[in-house]
Amino acid sequence: QLQLVESGGGLVQPGGSLRLSCAASGFTLDYYHIGWFRQAPGKEREGVSCISNNGGRINYADSVKGRFTISRDKAKNTVYLQMNSLKPEDTAVYYCAADRYNYCSNKMNYWGKGTLVTVSS
Repeated sequence: QLQLVESGGGLVQPGGSLRLSCAASGFTLDYYHIGWFRQAPGKEREGVSCISNNGGRINYADSVKGRFTISRDKAKNTVYLQMNSLKPEDTAVYYCAADRYNYCSNKMNYWGKGTLVTVSS
């Protein structure tokens, strides 16, 4: 069974940091493009950051550029999203997604159940 499981969310004060993890089971992420998406209450899901299967292509939403970093750890079959200088507007449920062919798209094939990030003082 192919699964993606996110972890690392929680409550953090503005200016703080969190590292989200996206672990895969049942398949290796080496051959998949990976994306991080988020959905805030009352808003549509939006792309946050994506990394191609070989790591050669990386994209960030303008709202997180310079603050978030996406990375892959092949040995751990895990993709990370390091989030620094967090703002209240970063509050959302964060999802990771994987697809062999679609890059950075809401149509990616595999999705995790999400992890909640709350930025508040």
